[in-house]
Amino acid sequence: MGSERFSRRRVLSGAAVVSTASILPRASLGAGDWRPTETVRVIVPAAAGGSTDVMGRLLAAHLQPIWGQSVVVENRSGAGGTIGTAEVARSKGDGHTILIGNPGPNAIAYSIFRNLTYKADQLQPVSNMIRIPNIVSAHPSTGIKSIAELIAYLKANPDKLTYGSSGTGQSPHLTGAWFLQLTRLKMTHVPFRGAGPALQAALAGDIQILFDNLYPSLPQVQDGKLNGLCVTTPDRSESALSLPAMRETAPELAKFDVSSWFGVLLPKPTPAPVLDELNRQIKAMLERDDVKKNIAGMGAKGDYGTPQQFSDFIAAETTKFAAIIEKEGLQMEVK
Repeated sequence: MGSERFSRRRVLSGAAVVSTASILPRASLGAGDWRPTETVRVIVPAAAGGSTDVMGRLLAAHLQPIWGQSVVVENRSGAGGTIGTAEVARSKGDGHTILIGNPGPNAIAYSIFRNLTYKADQLQPVSNMIRIPNIVSAHPSTGIKSIAELIAYLKANPDKLTYGSSGTGQSPHLTGAWFLQLTRLKMTHVPFRGAGPALQAALAGDIQILFDNLYPSLPQVQDGKLNGLCVTTPDRSESALSLPAMRETAPELAKFDVSSWFGVLLPKPTPAPVLDELNRQIKAMLERDDVKKNIAGMGAKGDYGTPQQFSDFIAAETTKFAAIIEKEGLQMEVK
């Protein structure tokens, strides 16, 4: 939920940054008071190659030379990110197990899964790291080039269009669902098993509208293969300044704000020195020029905050998605 896969060149670019970061001298990176006493595990509840994985590897590469301990990334994908998240929730809160969180397992899952095996209060938010917009696009054959045109078409032709997403209950699906709830319009949702198949269906014209993460859709928009309609964050993306924010497009969408975000959580309870040190290092990592360049290449913006700010943000995200899910009548089982 909320993660996307990048091109091989993009992933290799991220790996190059990680390799460079791992050999920077410890003294140049600064340090706090707490130090791990054994190998630190960074749990990525997603497959390799997506945003969750890239951010986990950037964090691990930043922490290892500072802390003087091995920091290893472990991919624990499956069940919408809940398998890896549950593993961290059951872990000891001593700083040696770190979770890379995203909207799926850390906001959406609490409302959509009947049999979730962990609770929000088992995890301690540390800081968000980045936010990436979702993007709405249309197949050129529709002639739709803006959200205003999409709304007008749906009013005149109810139930005529289909929209695709990377899967039921994932961030792009709920983005589309919220858009339709706020505008009181209808489209038929077509879920796919991942962002790649959804994008291919959109390019082929098998679906008319696509709700997706910014990548991999943006290059298709830039090449004219899809018509970009908007991004879903409150502000325009630096990667696509010509695309308006959803909230700019209609009065009923004035509060629209959906992004894919990727942050850091720890098991509870975690001692304050551990929490403070990790928060401090996330801030230091996001201030590095090489990391800024890498996340800009992902279409992302840095989004550091205090543990309280991140906790409040996750709570607000959980409440927002819960309302969308309840109105849609969505319930699923963790499998």
